[in-house]
Amino acid sequence: MSQDESPLLITGGTGSFGKTILRELLASSDREIRVLSRDEEKQDALRNELRDARVRFFIGDIRDRTSVDRAVSGVGAIFHAAALKQVPSCEFFPLEAVRTNILGSENVIRSAIEHRVASLVCLSTDKAVHPINAMGISKSMMEKLSHAAAREIGTEAPTTISCVRYGNVMYSRGSVIPLFIAQIKAGRPITVTEPEMTRFLMPLRDSVALVRFAFANARQGDLFVRKAPAATIADLVTALKELFGVPDHPVHVIGWRHAEKLAETLASAQELSTAEDLGDYWRIQLDSRDLNYSAYFSEGDDLNPQLEDFHSHNADRLDVEGVKALLLTLSEVRNELDTWAP
Repeated sequence: MSQDESPLLITGGTGSFGKTILRELLASSDREIRVLSRDEEKQDALRNELRDARVRFFIGDIRDRTSVDRAVSGVGAIFHAAALKQVPSCEFFPLEAVRTNILGSENVIRSAIEHRVASLVCLSTDKAVHPINAMGISKSMMEKLSHAAAREIGTEAPTTISCVRYGNVMYSRGSVIPLFIAQIKAGRPITVTEPEMTRFLMPLRDSVALVRFAFANARQGDLFVRKAPAATIADLVTALKELFGVPDHPVHVIGWRHAEKLAETLASAQELSTAEDLGDYWRIQLDSRDLNYSAYFSEGDDLNPQLEDFHSHNADRLDVEGVKALLLTLSEVRNELDTWAP
Protein backbone atom coordinates (compact mmCIF):
# COMPACT_ATOMS: atom_id res chain seq x y z
CA MET A 1 0.00 0.00 0.00
CA SER A 2 1.42 3.42 -0.94
CA GLN A 3 1.87 6.15 1.64
CA ASP A 4 -1.08 8.09 0.15
CA GLU A 5 -3.35 5.07 0.63
CA SER A 6 -2.26 3.94 4.09
CA PRO A 7 -4.61 4.51 7.03
CA LEU A 8 -4.51 7.57 9.28
CA LEU A 9 -4.77 7.43 13.07
CA ILE A 10 -6.26 10.00 15.44
CA THR A 11 -5.54 9.38 19.12
CA GLY A 12 -8.25 10.93 21.26
CA GLY A 13 -10.43 10.88 18.16
CA THR A 14 -13.71 11.31 20.06
CA GLY A 15 -12.70 14.69 21.52
CA SER A 16 -13.52 18.11 20.07
CA PHE A 17 -10.42 18.31 17.91
CA GLY A 18 -10.44 14.64 16.97
CA LYS A 19 -14.01 14.69 15.70
CA THR A 20 -13.45 17.85 13.68
CA ILE A 21 -10.34 16.65 11.90
CA LEU A 22 -11.98 13.26 11.38
CA ARG A 23 -14.85 14.86 9.49
CA GLU A 24 -12.46 16.99 7.44
CA LEU A 25 -10.42 13.94 6.50
CA LEU A 26 -13.52 11.99 5.54
CA ALA A 27 -14.57 14.85 3.28
CA SER A 28 -11.19 15.10 1.55
CA SER A 29 -9.88 11.54 1.43
CA ASP A 30 -10.97 7.97 0.86
CA ARG A 31 -8.34 6.58 3.22
CA GLU A 32 -9.17 4.46 6.24
CA ILE A 33 -9.16 6.54 9.41
CA ARG A 34 -8.60 4.94 12.79
CA VAL A 35 -9.78 6.38 16.07
CA LEU A 36 -8.04 5.31 19.28
CA SER A 37 -9.73 6.32 22.53
CA ARG A 38 -10.78 4.77 25.80
CA ASP A 39 -14.42 5.95 25.97
CA GLU A 40 -16.62 3.29 24.39
CA GLU A 41 -19.78 5.37 24.87
CA LYS A 42 -18.37 8.27 22.84
CA GLN A 43 -17.09 5.86 20.23
CA ASP A 44 -20.49 4.22 19.91
CA ALA A 45 -22.21 7.61 19.57
CA LEU A 46 -19.74 8.72 16.91
CA ARG A 47 -20.02 5.41 15.06
CA ASN A 48 -23.81 5.71 14.92
CA GLU A 49 -23.59 9.35 13.89
CA LEU A 50 -21.12 8.79 11.05
CA ARG A 51 -22.08 5.31 9.81
CA ASP A 52 -18.99 5.36 7.61
CA ALA A 53 -17.12 2.14 6.85
CA ARG A 54 -13.88 4.08 6.36
CA VAL A 55 -13.68 4.75 10.10
CA ARG A 56 -12.32 2.00 12.37
CA PHE A 57 -12.62 2.39 16.11
CA PHE A 58 -10.00 1.04 18.53
CA ILE A 59 -10.82 0.87 22.22
CA GLY A 60 -7.62 1.43 24.16
CA ASP A 61 -5.56 3.82 26.26
CA ILE A 62 -2.34 5.49 25.12
CA ARG A 63 -0.96 4.59 28.56
CA ASP A 64 -0.89 0.98 27.33
CA ARG A 65 1.76 0.39 24.65
CA THR A 66 -0.02 -2.74 23.39
CA SER A 67 -3.17 -0.71 22.69
CA VAL A 68 -1.13 1.88 20.85
CA ASP A 69 0.78 -0.66 18.76
CA ARG A 70 -2.43 -2.36 17.71
CA ALA A 71 -3.85 0.92 16.37
CA VAL A 72 -0.58 2.19 14.87
CA SER A 73 0.38 -0.90 12.88
CA GLY A 74 0.18 -0.09 9.17
CA VAL A 75 -0.77 3.61 9.42
CA GLY A 76 0.91 6.35 7.43
CA ALA A 77 0.27 9.33 9.70
CA ILE A 78 -0.78 9.98 13.30
CA PHE A 79 -2.54 13.01 14.77
CA HIS A 80 -1.83 12.69 18.50
CA ALA A 81 -4.63 14.52 20.31
CA ALA A 82 -5.27 12.23 23.30
CA ALA A 83 -4.53 14.07 26.55
CA LEU A 84 -5.77 15.21 29.92
CA LYS A 85 -6.49 18.88 29.26
CA GLN A 86 -8.34 20.34 32.26
CA VAL A 87 -6.05 22.45 34.45
CA PRO A 88 -7.86 21.93 37.82
CA SER A 89 -8.19 18.15 37.48
CA CYS A 90 -4.51 17.82 36.57
CA GLU A 91 -3.61 19.99 39.58
CA PHE A 92 -5.38 17.62 41.94
CA PHE A 93 -4.28 14.46 40.16
CA PRO A 94 -0.89 15.34 38.65
CA LEU A 95 0.27 11.74 38.38
CA GLU A 96 -2.62 11.08 36.01
CA ALA A 97 -1.34 13.92 33.80
CA VAL A 98 2.10 12.28 33.88
CA ARG A 99 0.68 8.89 32.92
CA THR A 100 -1.36 10.20 29.98
CA ASN A 101 0.37 13.32 28.69
CA ILE A 102 3.97 12.20 29.23
CA LEU A 103 4.18 8.40 29.39
CA GLY A 104 1.24 7.91 27.03
CA SER A 105 2.78 10.32 24.51
CA GLU A 106 6.07 8.46 24.74
CA ASN A 107 4.19 5.28 23.83
CA VAL A 108 2.74 6.99 20.75
CA ILE A 109 6.14 8.43 19.72
CA ARG A 110 8.01 5.14 20.11
CA SER A 111 5.28 3.16 18.39
CA ALA A 112 5.33 5.58 15.45
CA ILE A 113 9.09 5.16 15.09
CA GLU A 114 8.97 1.37 15.42
CA HIS A 115 6.20 1.05 12.82
CA ARG A 116 7.92 3.53 10.46
CA VAL A 117 4.94 5.89 10.37
CA ALA A 118 5.73 8.68 7.90
CA SER A 119 4.44 11.60 9.98
CA LEU A 120 3.50 12.10 13.64
CA VAL A 121 1.99 15.45 14.68
CA CYS A 122 1.63 15.96 18.45
CA LEU A 123 -0.82 18.54 19.79
CA SER A 124 0.45 20.87 22.51
CA THR A 125 -0.84 23.99 24.24
CA ASP A 126 0.15 27.53 25.17
CA LYS A 127 0.21 26.31 28.77
CA ALA A 128 3.39 24.37 27.94
CA VAL A 129 5.34 27.67 27.72
CA HIS A 130 6.66 28.85 31.10
CA PRO A 131 4.32 26.29 32.73
CA ILE A 132 2.97 26.86 36.23
CA ASN A 133 0.46 24.01 36.39
CA ALA A 134 0.61 20.23 36.10
CA MET A 135 -1.19 20.16 32.77
CA GLY A 136 1.22 22.68 31.23
CA ILE A 137 4.25 20.94 32.70
CA SER A 138 3.11 17.58 31.34
CA LYS A 139 2.51 19.06 27.88
CA SER A 140 5.91 20.77 27.98
CA MET A 141 7.43 17.38 28.74
CA MET A 142 5.52 15.89 25.80
CA GLU A 143 7.17 18.49 23.57
CA LYS A 144 10.59 17.60 25.05
CA LEU A 145 9.97 13.90 24.39
CA SER A 146 9.06 14.55 20.77
CA HIS A 147 12.12 16.77 20.29
CA ALA A 148 14.43 14.22 21.92
CA ALA A 149 13.08 11.46 19.70
CA ALA A 150 13.39 13.65 16.58
CA ARG A 151 16.99 14.49 17.51
CA GLU A 152 17.73 10.83 18.16
CA ILE A 153 16.39 9.43 14.86
CA GLY A 154 17.66 12.30 12.69
CA THR A 155 16.56 13.81 9.42
CA GLU A 156 17.06 10.64 7.36
CA ALA A 157 14.60 8.57 9.42
CA PRO A 158 11.39 7.34 7.77
CA THR A 159 9.35 9.04 10.53
CA THR A 160 9.01 12.83 10.82
CA ILE A 161 7.98 14.00 14.30
CA SER A 162 6.54 17.48 14.82
CA CYS A 163 4.39 19.42 17.28
CA VAL A 164 1.81 22.17 17.07
CA ARG A 165 1.06 24.57 19.89
CA TYR A 166 -2.13 26.61 20.17
CA GLY A 167 -4.23 28.43 22.73
CA ASN A 168 -7.86 28.16 23.80
CA VAL A 169 -10.03 26.43 21.21
CA MET A 170 -13.35 28.24 21.11
CA TYR A 171 -16.38 26.16 22.09
CA SER A 172 -14.31 23.04 22.79
CA ARG A 173 -15.57 20.70 25.47
CA GLY A 174 -15.00 22.14 28.96
CA SER A 175 -14.18 25.64 27.71
CA VAL A 176 -15.76 28.85 29.00
CA ILE A 177 -17.87 29.85 26.00
CA PRO A 178 -20.40 26.98 26.25
CA LEU A 179 -20.38 27.48 30.04
CA PHE A 180 -21.15 31.19 29.77
CA ILE A 181 -23.91 30.55 27.22
CA ALA A 182 -25.46 27.86 29.43
CA GLN A 183 -25.42 30.27 32.38
CA ILE A 184 -27.08 33.00 30.30
CA LYS A 185 -29.81 30.63 29.11
CA ALA A 186 -30.43 29.29 32.60
CA GLY A 187 -30.66 32.79 34.08
CA ARG A 188 -27.69 32.20 36.36
CA PRO A 189 -24.86 34.70 36.89
CA ILE A 190 -21.89 34.31 34.56
CA THR A 191 -18.98 33.10 36.69
CA VAL A 192 -15.69 34.81 35.84
CA THR A 193 -12.37 34.15 37.55
CA GLU A 194 -10.54 37.39 36.69
CA PRO A 195 -12.04 39.83 34.13
CA GLU A 196 -8.66 41.22 33.01
CA MET A 197 -7.23 37.80 32.15
CA THR A 198 -6.37 37.57 28.49
CA ARG A 199 -6.62 34.40 26.41
CA PHE A 200 -5.88 33.50 22.82
CA LEU A 201 -9.04 32.79 20.83
CA MET A 202 -8.86 30.19 18.09
CA PRO A 203 -11.80 28.62 16.30
CA LEU A 204 -11.53 24.86 16.05
CA ARG A 205 -11.18 25.14 12.27
CA ASP A 206 -7.95 27.13 12.75
CA SER A 207 -6.47 24.53 15.07
CA VAL A 208 -7.27 21.83 12.51
CA ALA A 209 -5.71 23.97 9.76
CA LEU A 210 -2.59 24.32 11.91
CA VAL A 211 -2.29 20.56 12.31
CA ARG A 212 -2.82 19.96 8.60
CA PHE A 213 -0.20 22.60 7.84
CA ALA A 214 2.26 20.77 10.09
CA PHE A 215 1.39 17.46 8.44
CA ALA A 216 2.15 18.94 5.01
CA ASN A 217 5.21 21.04 5.86
CA ALA A 218 6.99 19.61 8.90
CA ARG A 219 10.67 18.89 8.98
CA GLN A 220 12.16 16.70 11.67
CA GLY A 221 11.48 18.16 15.11
CA ASP A 222 9.58 21.26 13.99
CA LEU A 223 7.10 22.99 16.28
CA PHE A 224 4.45 25.18 14.63
CA VAL A 225 2.62 28.07 16.30
CA ARG A 226 -0.31 29.99 14.81
CA LYS A 227 -0.42 33.75 15.35
CA ALA A 228 -3.78 33.90 17.08
CA PRO A 229 -5.59 37.01 18.37
CA ALA A 230 -6.52 37.42 22.03
CA ALA A 231 -9.13 39.10 24.19
CA THR A 232 -9.85 39.82 27.82
CA ILE A 233 -12.37 37.62 29.60
CA ALA A 234 -14.36 40.79 30.35
CA ASP A 235 -14.71 41.58 26.63
CA LEU A 236 -15.64 37.98 25.86
CA VAL A 237 -18.42 38.14 28.47
CA THR A 238 -19.66 41.49 27.17
CA ALA A 239 -19.69 40.18 23.60
CA LEU A 240 -21.79 37.17 24.60
CA LYS A 241 -24.24 39.28 26.62
CA GLU A 242 -24.72 41.63 23.68
CA LEU A 243 -25.16 38.80 21.16
CA PHE A 244 -27.80 37.20 23.37
CA GLY A 245 -29.54 40.51 24.00
CA VAL A 246 -29.00 40.52 27.77
CA PRO A 247 -26.56 43.41 28.38
CA ASP A 248 -27.52 43.60 32.06
CA HIS A 249 -27.05 39.87 32.78
CA PRO A 250 -25.26 39.54 36.15
CA VAL A 251 -21.59 38.56 36.35
CA HIS A 252 -20.08 36.98 39.46
CA VAL A 253 -16.29 37.29 39.87
CA ILE A 254 -15.20 34.16 41.74
CA GLY A 255 -11.41 34.67 41.74
CA TRP A 256 -8.61 32.72 40.13
CA ARG A 257 -8.83 28.95 39.91
CA HIS A 258 -5.89 26.73 40.81
CA ALA A 259 -2.75 27.47 38.78
CA GLU A 260 -4.23 29.99 36.34
CA LYS A 261 -2.14 32.69 34.64
CA LEU A 262 -3.14 36.27 33.95
CA ALA A 263 -1.87 35.78 30.38
CA GLU A 264 -0.87 32.76 28.31
CA THR A 265 2.27 32.51 26.14
CA LEU A 266 2.37 30.81 22.74
CA ALA A 267 6.08 31.25 22.04
CA SER A 268 8.97 32.37 24.22
CA ALA A 269 11.42 35.10 23.27
CA GLN A 270 14.18 32.49 23.04
CA GLU A 271 12.13 30.35 20.66
CA LEU A 272 11.27 33.34 18.48
CA SER A 273 14.95 34.25 18.20
CA THR A 274 15.45 31.35 15.81
CA ALA A 275 11.90 30.90 14.51
CA GLU A 276 11.01 31.08 10.83
CA ASP A 277 8.14 33.44 10.04
CA LEU A 278 5.69 31.70 7.71
CA GLY A 279 3.01 34.38 7.62
CA ASP A 280 0.15 32.94 9.67
CA TYR A 281 2.54 30.60 11.49
CA TRP A 282 5.95 30.40 13.09
CA ARG A 283 8.16 27.39 12.54
CA ILE A 284 10.24 26.81 15.68
CA GLN A 285 13.05 24.58 14.52
CA LEU A 286 14.62 21.73 16.45
CA ASP A 287 17.73 22.52 18.47
CA SER A 288 19.84 19.78 16.90
CA ARG A 289 22.94 20.18 19.10
CA ASP A 290 24.16 17.00 20.77
CA LEU A 291 25.81 16.44 24.13
CA ASN A 292 28.98 18.23 23.03
CA TYR A 293 28.78 20.68 25.88
CA SER A 294 31.26 23.12 24.40
CA ALA A 295 28.42 24.14 22.10
CA TYR A 296 26.54 25.24 25.21
CA PHE A 297 29.25 26.68 27.43
CA SER A 298 32.28 27.82 25.42
CA GLU A 299 30.87 28.44 21.95
CA GLY A 300 27.33 29.67 22.50
CA ASP A 301 24.75 30.52 19.86
CA ASP A 302 24.52 33.42 17.44
CA LEU A 303 20.87 34.26 18.04
CA ASN A 304 18.82 37.11 16.68
CA PRO A 305 17.82 39.21 19.70
CA GLN A 306 14.17 38.81 20.65
CA LEU A 307 13.12 40.88 23.62
CA GLU A 308 9.62 39.66 24.27
CA ASP A 309 7.54 36.51 24.41
CA PHE A 310 4.46 36.23 22.20
CA HIS A 311 1.69 36.20 24.80
CA SER A 312 -1.99 37.05 25.07
CA HIS A 313 -1.26 40.51 26.50
CA ASN A 314 0.77 41.64 23.46
CA ALA A 315 -1.00 39.69 20.71
CA ASP A 316 -3.50 41.38 18.42
CA ARG A 317 -6.23 42.39 20.89
CA LEU A 318 -9.84 41.95 19.80
CA ASP A 319 -12.32 44.48 21.14
CA VAL A 320 -15.93 43.57 21.94
CA GLU A 321 -17.04 43.97 18.33
CA GLY A 322 -14.14 41.86 17.14
CA VAL A 323 -14.99 39.11 19.62
CA LYS A 324 -18.63 39.19 18.53
CA ALA A 325 -17.64 38.85 14.88
CA LEU A 326 -15.40 35.88 15.69
CA LEU A 327 -18.10 34.23 17.83
CA LEU A 328 -20.59 34.51 14.98
CA THR A 329 -18.30 32.43 12.76
CA LEU A 330 -18.92 29.46 15.09
CA SER A 331 -21.86 27.29 14.06
CA GLU A 332 -22.38 26.26 17.69
CA VAL A 333 -22.89 29.87 18.78
CA ARG A 334 -25.23 30.56 15.86
CA ASN A 335 -27.26 27.45 16.77
CA GLU A 336 -27.49 28.63 20.39
CA LEU A 337 -28.72 32.04 19.19
CA ASP A 338 -31.29 30.45 16.90
CA THR A 339 -32.88 28.60 19.82
CA TRP A 340 -32.72 31.51 22.25
CA ALA A 341 -35.71 33.58 23.26
CA PRO A 342 -34.70 36.14 25.94
